[in-house]
Amino acid sequence: MNPSDEKLWATLIHIGGILFGFLPALIGYLVLKDRGPFIRAHTATALNFQITLLIAYIVGGILTLVLVGFLVLFAAWILTIVFGIMAALAANKGEYYTYPLTIKFIS
Repeated sequence: MNPSDEKLWATLIHIGGILFGFLPALIGYLVLKDRGPFIRAHTATALNFQITLLIAYIVGGILTLVLVGFLVLFAAWILTIVFGIMAALAANKGEYYTYPLTIKFIS
């Protein structure tokens, strides 16, 4: 895969995470992980972030029973948008990006 295609796919995977959750990152990781180190790093990073967010959404959903969960859900939603855009911009420039506050499940 040439570098411009790697940048495009990495950007789309990060934007896809904003719109569709962990599915674009999971599909991208499974399909594209062997196509180059740049795309592998971005798909793994995006998947780690989306899994971490999924955990945050589950915890927030449970905590809505005591009304604190709405704040957790709102914060996770904002982080998804902000960090997803930052990661997409970095990928589009050809730079590596590491999401803050992310648990590393996949290396």
